[in-house]
Amino acid sequence: MSCSSDGFIPDPICPGHSQRKPQHLHLCYLQCHFTWVKETTRSQLLHRRVKLEDIGTDEGNFWLGSIYNLWGFVLYELGSSKDGHQYFRKATETLQRLRKEDEGPWLMVNYENLAWLHHHLGAEAKSQDYLSKAEALKSKFPSPSQDELHPEIYAEKAWTLMKFGKDNQLLAADYFQRSFKMQPDMVQWQSSRYSYTGLSDDLLQEIRTAREQDPDNLYVAAVELKERGINGESVKDEAETLGQKILLQHRVLGSLDEAIVLTEEALQRHPDERYLKRCTALCYKWKVLRFTADRADQRTIERAIKLHEEVVDLFPDTSFVKKIDLACVQAKSSQGSTIAYQMFQDLLARRDLDSDDKQLLYYNYARYLHFDCQDSNESIRYHMKSAEIQNSTFYGKLITLVMAEKNKTYPGENEKLPDLTQIVSFINKLKLLKVHIQNGNHPTFPFCGAHSRKLQSE
Repeated sequence: MSCSSDGFIPDPICPGHSQRKPQHLHLCYLQCHFTWVKETTRSQLLHRRVKLEDIGTDEGNFWLGSIYNLWGFVLYELGSSKDGHQYFRKATETLQRLRKEDEGPWLMVNYENLAWLHHHLGAEAKSQDYLSKAEALKSKFPSPSQDELHPEIYAEKAWTLMKFGKDNQLLAADYFQRSFKMQPDMVQWQSSRYSYTGLSDDLLQEIRTAREQDPDNLYVAAVELKERGINGESVKDEAETLGQKILLQHRVLGSLDEAIVLTEEALQRHPDERYLKRCTALCYKWKVLRFTADRADQRTIERAIKLHEEVVDLFPDTSFVKKIDLACVQAKSSQGSTIAYQMFQDLLARRDLDSDDKQLLYYNYARYLHFDCQDSNESIRYHMKSAEIQNSTFYGKLITLVMAEKNKTYPGENEKLPDLTQIVSFINKLKLLKVHIQNGNHPTFPFCGAHSRKLQSE
């Protein structure tokens, strides 16, 4: 993304940079969003922009400067240099206001972002000016540990990485821990270690300590309640007092019916909060799609459909997943079978989906075919289409489905399931492919049999 390759010798820190551009070379060693965030798709950036919009800009938010820094980067990557620059400048002003100082180590990341931005815009003089400012801050505010980054940089790097996938959780937790170890008075960093990583490996006492040190952090409070609930403590009353800000945790600790009541009440009080509407729609989706004897009635299904339709309209650039959810919910309606089928066909016809989106779509369509259309043959084919995508984690579910369905009898000579040995062979090759990829190799995907050739042509 930030360091494009034109066939020049790559650098281990900034792959693909040009060694014929000293300025570019220097930029590649900076600690900022342009060097931290790699291989991000447009879909991921659009989702991140939506979440940033929903966070809000309350002056009491400790991370507000970091929010603006990330917002500026996301907007730039989405093609809006002007808006990106505006938010980087907002980050500068916000950090100075919140820290009540004109300069400090907390501006290093911001200045280096601005250096990168002006470099991309061709304004090399301004880029160099921000590089000089960043270097001056590093000299004036050196890291407490000579061999490590400044704790302010570790903290913002951890916070940023947590916004781009679960794969970064352990690394971010380590960065938060390093920053807090060097600067233990910043309790917000310790709080964020638990808030954003979700790590709970026998650290409940540390979580409680973090909550005592940072009592206004409701997310940490929610994490603590979740851990206590898992350990068998009764936390229902405490969970309810946290209200709408911990709806996700309340769903874990309470029933779906209680979560629906809570979200509906919150939505009535704040009808214009699209995040609340999205939470409410999610509660209804879980109610409609869960496999229990307590099935949702038609009225509940209709409410779920209405909410999902509204959420799709509220998030036009990032509604792909909600469109899948809407199709799944429609399939449960007494009048929605045809609508659900057409919705899935429209989604399958799209040509702008990345591999993650395709995998999610194929997997959900396979489940729809199996549970709502009783078409196990096509269901397995789409499970295989989902599994053949290289980041697949679905082959275990595929085995379970095949074993459960293999011995069933289906009418018609052409309705026989794919041969079990072929599918198991397909799955074993997936596992082998995964090992090759983990070792840094990228072999051609090993398809199996006629069924796999059919998958290639679809």
